[in-house]
Amino acid sequence: MCRVFAEQDPEGYRQINRSIRIGGHSTSIQLESTFWALLDEIAESQGLTTPKFISKLYDEAIEIRGEIPNFASMLRTTCALYLRGGRPLPEEVAALKQEAA
Repeated sequence: MCRVFAEQDPEGYRQINRSIRIGGHSTSIQLESTFWALLDEIAESQGLTTPKFISKLYDEAIEIRGEIPNFASMLRTTCALYLRGGRPLPEEVAALKQEAA
């Protein structure tokens, strides 16, 4: 059973740094390449670029929670929620794409 996990391609867990502009400030976020690929997919599904999606997610989380103790971890759990079915409804996607245009 563990073989499927043990034999995974090391490229999937290679660390990648990306510079993102959040709240007018440039910051660097380091995540594994698999998480970046998922964030790209999530952003595309919402009609946004990945940097725009991440910035919007940050702003909304700050508005709701007031702080984010570990943003990189939040991005990883965002990917997990997405994979577990936390995808927006088709009408939400359509509205987001229209808003972004």
